[in-house]
Amino acid sequence: MKGEIIRLLKENIGQFISGEKISQKLGVSRTAVWKYINTLKKEGYQLESLPRKGYRLISSPDLLTYEEVEAYLNTDFIGRRIYYYDSLESTNIKARDIALEEEEGTVIIAEEQTGGKGRLGRNWISPKGKGIWMSIILKPNLDPSKVAKITLIGAAAVNQGLKDLGIKSQIKWPNDVVIGHKKVCGILTEMSCELNMINYVIMGMGINVNLDEGDFPKELAHKATSLKEVVGKEIDRKKLLANILNHFEKLYIPFKEREDISKTIEICRGESALLGQEVRIIRGGIERTGKALDIDDEGQLIVEYGNGEREAIFSGEVSIRGMEGYI
Repeated sequence: MKGEIIRLLKENIGQFISGEKISQKLGVSRTAVWKYINTLKKEGYQLESLPRKGYRLISSPDLLTYEEVEAYLNTDFIGRRIYYYDSLESTNIKARDIALEEEEGTVIIAEEQTGGKGRLGRNWISPKGKGIWMSIILKPNLDPSKVAKITLIGAAAVNQGLKDLGIKSQIKWPNDVVIGHKKVCGILTEMSCELNMINYVIMGMGINVNLDEGDFPKELAHKATSLKEVVGKEIDRKKLLANILNHFEKLYIPFKEREDISKTIEICRGESALLGQEVRIIRGGIERTGKALDIDDEGQLIVEYGNGEREAIFSGEVSIRGMEGYI
């Protein structure tokens, strides 16, 4: 009901709509309308109320609810159901709890995470109201060995979503998006499967949108930043979220339906932060140095070592580091 009232107010933006008209359209009492209007005001919606005129929406809050994101979405199923929370331990944990019952494309979003994690169990700083902390529930009918490629789709979608806002970024294979050699987005993909059947895939994303310099611990200052720090102003989180979901669906559907990841690979190659660079490859405590040559058609990173040996590195096997730091 609250969502329907928001839609009516948005459809009549700048104009008054009477409580009587709202109650008639939605089939509820005017008292119920009044209660919902008060709830919206508490949530940050700026509303003007006048006797005999009704209610007028002045501005909407910076919330990542479906009602606020819907206008920017052009997807068929990704993001068409959004569960929005003020605070969660982790959106991936919540997504796992409900994944079996939910439809593909359902998105879990929290304004803050108290226990967010990245790859290899590292903590992910998720301050309230300053980022996009979300998880997407996916159910592709594919062999589980193909799932790692979804991480590349996520990275490409973030890169292209930022591009829509005029922000240039690079992809640090396989799961990070960076700007100026510092991370702005990390992706963690998890899977539940049985033999050759996938039950569900959870793709978690953490995007540092409007964090300030002081939000980052000192130990992360040299390798993490936010979009706000990069461009010098706050970013519209709702538009960015919708951009990412729109691009993700475009890239995901060909992969889901016919295992076609060619467009994603094209983006990951063209926007790569690693190709042509000397990199340190850390695997199981063993470190080797080589040159990143290419990303092949299967999404593997092709590395050439000093002795001429070449290796195709599978997503998720290793940690890739630059020669002088994070990248």
